[in-house]
Amino acid sequence: MGTVKLVVVMMITVGLMVEGSRAISLCDMNDEGLEACKPSVTQPDPVDPTPQCCEALKGANLTCLCSYKNSILLPSLGIDPTLAMGLPAKCSLDMPSDC
Repeated sequence: MGTVKLVVVMMITVGLMVEGSRAISLCDMNDEGLEACKPSVTQPDPVDPTPQCCEALKGANLTCLCSYKNSILLPSLGIDPTLAMGLPAKCSLDMPSDC
């Protein structure tokens, strides 16, 4: 199973490198929104979300975000999945009940 994860991470990395100048979008958050929130979901010293992060999160697809909580994609982007799942509450947003 470790080999499969490594291959997936490598494919994501290559895909991001190939896309280069194209914007990254994850769960309806563009690269600016992701960058605004990244300090709040990155270890070792996460910070409280900024108003820009919360605004971006308001437009995000939170059900989609839930689908990544056990994925290797978030860690491959430097995002701590546990912190990411807790971010909506810090922005006074409700996570979907099935998350």
